[in-house]
Amino acid sequence: MMPGPLPDLGTPDEAAMPPGQAQFPTRLGVSRTDAREPLAVIAAGPAGAGRERVLAALLGLDAGMLAGAPGALLVVRHAATATRDAYVPGYRQPHSYRPDLPAVGPALARPPRRVELSLPEPLLKRFVLVDTPDIAALGAAGSGILLDAVGRAGALLFVIAADQSFSAAELTVLSEIAGTPVQVFFAVTPGAGGWAVGEGAAAGQGSGESGGQAVDPVTVTVEAHRAALLAAVPGLAQARWLPMVAGGEADLKRALVGWSAHEGLRRASLEPPELPGTHGRVPVLPEPGEWAEQLDRRTRLAAQRIRQHLALELAKMHLRLVQEIVFGVGCAGLPELLDREMTALSLLATAQCDHDVRELVDDIAGRLFGAPLPEGVHRRIQQAVRWSMTDHTTGQELERALLVTSNAGVTSLSGPEAVDMLSAYPTAARTAVLPPVAVALAGGCWQHWRTPGNNDPSAARAWAQRALREIELELSREIARRFEAIRLSLGTVLSDAAEHGILLA
Repeated sequence: MMPGPLPDLGTPDEAAMPPGQAQFPTRLGVSRTDAREPLAVIAAGPAGAGRERVLAALLGLDAGMLAGAPGALLVVRHAATATRDAYVPGYRQPHSYRPDLPAVGPALARPPRRVELSLPEPLLKRFVLVDTPDIAALGAAGSGILLDAVGRAGALLFVIAADQSFSAAELTVLSEIAGTPVQVFFAVTPGAGGWAVGEGAAAGQGSGESGGQAVDPVTVTVEAHRAALLAAVPGLAQARWLPMVAGGEADLKRALVGWSAHEGLRRASLEPPELPGTHGRVPVLPEPGEWAEQLDRRTRLAAQRIRQHLALELAKMHLRLVQEIVFGVGCAGLPELLDREMTALSLLATAQCDHDVRELVDDIAGRLFGAPLPEGVHRRIQQAVRWSMTDHTTGQELERALLVTSNAGVTSLSGPEAVDMLSAYPTAARTAVLPPVAVALAGGCWQHWRTPGNNDPSAARAWAQRALREIELELSREIARRFEAIRLSLGTVLSDAAEHGILLA
């Protein structure tokens, strides 16, 4: 049976839920930049634009040093010792990784979701560089993952060649970024006709053939590219454009360093040194109302809404998978495609849980202490709820990595280390009450569908349908467990406050 929505979508109870300050996330987009997120520059663009050579020129490295795993994000950060680690779902520790070998140590059962390269490069002290797969290979799910990472990072470096044009998929991604606080930089490279990032331009200028004629086409193309982009996405009029001619990497480096200095100050000023309500007595209102009944009702409705929406997402995902199996990637490409869809689904489910938990705390706690809650009071309650959850969590821990197996079942690994292996983009330590939702494919799925004998599209479609159904059931149970733990924990915190007349957190 094809995965579908749970019954009674849009019940009167759900319609009666009071609107929150933030809109319920129904799809992945540019995430909100948090002050605790590390500064990062996300590099993206079409294939063949020379993105690796631009990044290598910025860091003063050979381009081969930046080789990552196909389909994975390459995160380049600062460290005293050079290392390269692959983060593979299904493990609890990263593996030392070399681009010319599958792995150093145990063989990797499946491709990593991210590879972290640590280098003693001074520029990386200012920001992290992240290279991404070509936009054309991302698909709808991969584009959502990219947008989420760009919002967290704060800057996008879009690399395009002089002889290329913007595709529909690239314009869609850029239009999502337009109008957000993300700073966009465009680097235009010579493309197939030549290369001039710090290595061949000076020779071309001194060759006696009409001075700098070798790089003139790149400079001219910048204006043509900019005009074409603004015709489709006028919201990017403030983006910086830099031709990768002689000295172009130095201009790009200065632009990125200038952005990081300004952005660092901006993020440091996002929160005051002390939030209102962080300290001091928070008394309970004389007549707080029936908060306990509302807590039970709101947790039930929040879990129901998220489960219903995830069921709809899985139904749409099933249609995309069938189309790709028959007309696109085929059976061999099914694991990579489904794993990317699971990455996007995990990010969306995490955002939805975070949103509804915050709304739940604001609404129910506001009935006891007065609405709206000061941010400091809200954080005190959240921290108390996190501490209390350890007493109310039943069965396995909430920090679980769900893995789809080769027989279309779902198994799990518990612990924050296992969950971190499933992150495509590393983020700051979470302050939300619930841990992230994490779903991925186990290595056996790659081994199964890349076997020459398993090349039956009908069998692949049936396997994908069973896998999605198992994921839907497991996620439904997981969401229910999470909100039951929230109900018990938040109820304990607020009961103590009601009994003593003040917030004890």
